[in-house]
Amino acid sequence: MELQPPYRKIIHVDMDAYYASVAQLDNPELRGKAIAVGGDGRRGVISAASYEARKFGVRSAMSGMLAKQKCPHLIFVKTDFARYKEISAKIREIFYDYTDLVEPLSLDEAYLDITINKKGNPSANDIAREIRQRIYDETGLRASAGISINKFIAKVASDINKPNGQKTVHPDEVIQFLEELPVNKFYGVGKVTAAKMYNLGIFVGNDLKKKTLEELVTLFGKSGAHYYNIVRGIHNSPVKPNRIRKSLAAERTFFENISSEIFMLEKLEKIADELEKRMLKSDTKGKTITLKIKYSDFTQQTRSKTKENFMQKKSEFFPVVKELLYQDKITNSVRLLGLSFGNLNTIKKEPVWVQLKLKFEDY
Repeated sequence: MELQPPYRKIIHVDMDAYYASVAQLDNPELRGKAIAVGGDGRRGVISAASYEARKFGVRSAMSGMLAKQKCPHLIFVKTDFARYKEISAKIREIFYDYTDLVEPLSLDEAYLDITINKKGNPSANDIAREIRQRIYDETGLRASAGISINKFIAKVASDINKPNGQKTVHPDEVIQFLEELPVNKFYGVGKVTAAKMYNLGIFVGNDLKKKTLEELVTLFGKSGAHYYNIVRGIHNSPVKPNRIRKSLAAERTFFENISSEIFMLEKLEKIADELEKRMLKSDTKGKTITLKIKYSDFTQQTRSKTKENFMQKKSEFFPVVKELLYQDKITNSVRLLGLSFGNLNTIKKEPVWVQLKLKFEDY
């Protein structure tokens, strides 16, 4: 199976160490220094690390204690989501100057389909470079970009020349690029899956390509069909400018493990307050409430219940939270509690997306 034109022009823009870079932007004294956002204290978990900190092995989702051991001179700064959202909104306005087909993945990354763009520029590479320069000129922050024929390859490519770089995978280069790509670089292949692939003698895309569809489905279930397609450059998911929110959550990690259900209920009261605030702000309601429990040994459990009517206010859903907490005996101390809503009123019907595909004048 060979790729056939017409091709799309997709850009994946990814801000470089976004949270940490915002902190360094707002506090010049932190520039050039190893900093971590969040993670301060014995139980804190790092949200982001500057590139100066990454040189010492500091990474997001790492405990603050471990990060400090790796980098003794590490500086911890508090998260500032209001500021992150403010700058993110400015960056998205830049995107909309080029196309309305913008699919945000988070505050710091997005897909853009510029197959047809507002500038009438046929070069996706030039547009990506211009967008990155405008982001720097208008916010003071750096971004990287990946450019290719679909979202999967664009996202993989955006990581190749980080920070402050971009990578274009031209349609003629897609197959060779994927065949030579280490499997652990494939977006969506985590450590466990990569290790399984290594044990099977699958190290790069070309190794993966030698497996039949039936073999991959047997080995990896539904993901097997996905791997079979992407290694051949087949990924037809369009850029969706109006992504539908499917869940809304709030959680908290504790400085000290807690084992009393009474204390847990107190913590859940505060988490529920935050969840209610987010539900009201987004004008969202849900039918399914889920309690997330992470124990001191890092094992995790979820308990859910679905009601017939939509819930939004704490007075409506907290009785269900209590019921979930006491549903089973807590047999271990707890380090994190979270609440989330699913089955939201935002999921009423799936829109039908029409993706334009035109022949390239330039890439």
